[in-house]
Amino acid sequence: MQAANAERDALVASFEVRRRQYLDEEGNAVADLPDLARDRDLLRRIYRFMTFSRALDAKFVSLQRTGRSGTYAPAFGQEAVPIGVASAMRRTDVFVPSYREGSAQIWRGVAIGDLLQYFAGSERGQAWSAPSVQRDLPICITVGNQALHAAGVAAALKYRAEDAAAVCVFGDGATSKGDVYAGINVAGVWSLPVVFVVTNNQWAISTPRTRQSAAETLAQKGIAGGIAVVQVDGNDVLAVHDAVSEALVRARAGGGATFVECVTYRVQDHNTADDSTRYRDAEEVERHRARCPLRRLRAFMQRSGMWSDEEERALALEIAQEIDAAVERHLDAPGEGPQAMFDHLYAELPAAYAGQRDEAVRHGDG
Repeated sequence: MQAANAERDALVASFEVRRRQYLDEEGNAVADLPDLARDRDLLRRIYRFMTFSRALDAKFVSLQRTGRSGTYAPAFGQEAVPIGVASAMRRTDVFVPSYREGSAQIWRGVAIGDLLQYFAGSERGQAWSAPSVQRDLPICITVGNQALHAAGVAAALKYRAEDAAAVCVFGDGATSKGDVYAGINVAGVWSLPVVFVVTNNQWAISTPRTRQSAAETLAQKGIAGGIAVVQVDGNDVLAVHDAVSEALVRARAGGGATFVECVTYRVQDHNTADDSTRYRDAEEVERHRARCPLRRLRAFMQRSGMWSDEEERALALEIAQEIDAAVERHLDAPGEGPQAMFDHLYAELPAAYAGQRDEAVRHGDG
């Protein structure tokens, strides 16, 4: 009977998910470090952009609170993910973001003014002014459906035999959407050059990770699609950069897609329309705030002789001046009338909408 049961339940497949981490919360090495850890210039640039991201978040929140911008989703406490991703990409790769990767877009060449326009309500802001990012896709507000866009982009890259890949970023809540599963599935079947990066910040607005999925990890969701998976410490920019770099090398070489889970935490509200004190404990937030990715990288760099307190003060002043100048230019620029809602939909506006646009112009002053 035992032999019969053994034959009946024969093992047909087994899988595992590996976790990657190089620096602990104090910036100490916990594994053999990747080449990035010895690249002084690149590390300093990464740290600058992570610091810039935090300062820009604060400015956007201030603009929204004073009625000069629209709803904004900050990335405070998870800066290592967008910058780790962007710094691993080539210019020829295609970035497919959600709505919390503004710092990654700026790394790739998007102007601060473009994002200021967009979050103030102007779709004109997503007509990227820099030629280097013309292939990158716009910000995607709809949760998860950019995974399908990324799969489509990757299919085109493969069809054209381009030495490039698509990189798609979404949140943990998106992994519960059918769009993400469909994107993973086609990426596996067609062996597409795409890297899916999930920013697992533990909260899908007010829904905690524990109520989103019974899966032990989010990374394992890529296994069902037959693609490579890895989980990384999302507050360790070395780990994020290294995992995404490795996945991109494999994708461009024809090795197929990868699903990268970056485990981090959303320290602030989901966006400026949210009040997270209504659904989560303040002690939990403060515990995760102490795991700051900026503090971790700064400690490592200072210990390695790559950074100093004097440079930290100079950087803060430089970034503040850069952001303030961009905001001043944005606020001084002429606004758009109500007809603008029609002007960024089609290359040639259909007749059905032309009349509506004319009416908007007529009543615009009122």
